[in-house]
Amino acid sequence: MMRITVVESSAEKVRLRVEGRVTGPWVDELRRTCEVQALEDRIQLTLDLADLSFADAEGIELLRELRADGVVLSRPASWVAQQLTSL
Repeated sequence: MMRITVVESSAEKVRLRVEGRVTGPWVDELRRTCEVQALEDRIQLTLDLADLSFADAEGIELLRELRADGVVLSRPASWVAQQLTSL
């Protein structure tokens, strides 16, 4: 189970809190949500990952892709940060 909450939203930036597990169908849900929230290139999207409890390999890969696309990954747990930097 995963929950995504809009914490902050303006014309310049959007901050989403991601809670729970990013696995299976939730990976695609997070991808779609990020695409919808950052439809315009000028919007800075930030994901607050402090309450992320688990991400499978597909979820970690999505987070890597999002980061490469300019999404800010805020407050990741140490295990998430380690997975994001591992190859």
